[in-house]
Amino acid sequence: MKERSETNMNPRELRMDWWGARVLEDRSGREVMRDGGKIISSYLSTLTLRKREKKEDMADVRDSGEQRGDIWARELYDYYPFLGSLLGLHKKLMQNIQDLRSFISKWSMNRRLDFNANNITGYIDAYLLKQEQEATKAQTYFNEENLLASVLDLFSAGTETTSTTIQWGILLMMKYPEIQKKVQEEIKTHIKPGQLPTVEDRKKMPYTDAVIHEIQRFGNILPLNGSHSTPTDVYLRGYLIPKGIEVIPFLTSVLYDKTQWKTPYDFNPNHFLDENGKFVRPDAFMPFSVGRRACAGESLAKMELFLFFTGLLQAFTFYPPPGVSREDLSLKPGVGLTLVPTPYMTCAKPNY
Repeated sequence: MKERSETNMNPRELRMDWWGARVLEDRSGREVMRDGGKIISSYLSTLTLRKREKKEDMADVRDSGEQRGDIWARELYDYYPFLGSLLGLHKKLMQNIQDLRSFISKWSMNRRLDFNANNITGYIDAYLLKQEQEATKAQTYFNEENLLASVLDLFSAGTETTSTTIQWGILLMMKYPEIQKKVQEEIKTHIKPGQLPTVEDRKKMPYTDAVIHEIQRFGNILPLNGSHSTPTDVYLRGYLIPKGIEVIPFLTSVLYDKTQWKTPYDFNPNHFLDENGKFVRPDAFMPFSVGRRACAGESLAKMELFLFFTGLLQAFTFYPPPGVSREDLSLKPGVGLTLVPTPYMTCAKPNY
């Protein structure tokens, strides 16, 4: 039998590596802490670097995003650099960024040595190919600095937001087991036992798709979105917003708008289903923002969320640990610019 190459690893296999270490060894459903960032970063590592990250390679960098204090530091420094510097929050942040840049730079140099234009296996390979194609141009965006910046964006933005959404998803499935059961029934209908979820399965699974979108809406993990700037003078409802003014959209005002959602403060997947049970996406759904400056990683995030969430519920049933009832589970987010669930424990019972 031909040995499976790491370059062809299925996203589900990566996910199972993480959960297997935490759950499968104890088939009774041992308590596990939310820890989604590790598997998300492993997946992104495969996508961009053509390899699964080794624990010793990026332990310090990966851990930097897992402590809420560090998330606070990064966000505060992003929005208000002078305040972050004043409080000394930038030192560890800048060191984490430098560590990740060094790791990416080292790996891209190795990939350059082994580069084969006929065997493109990851994002860096694709970037190097484009760089080679534009080598004769006087001006190109495909330089080393942009390579580091784009890969850094994938890791820093893609890991935290996706893992936070998965954390909300697990919590909500424990809180509403009837919804979890309905998702699992749809999974069994369209994905055979032993078969791995694929992106194409999403088209056949409207309820699961609706649940994932409702997790994003209800979780509202980035209520302030990113900082923008007006390119020209703008008049909005009679008010002048001068050119060059910093604007921070408040996405909560849309995601929880009573005029757009039937039950905005309740977790309700029916927000994304029509009367025939088909998936619909209301215009007010904009967790990735809208317009030309919307999140560039939206398509990647949607793919990740479907594969991870569907795979997890295909493999496990999540429920509260002993002594904790579903009524005890709090849906209030922790304090921060990124709205993460308050720390919780979960039990995961294998379905097979």
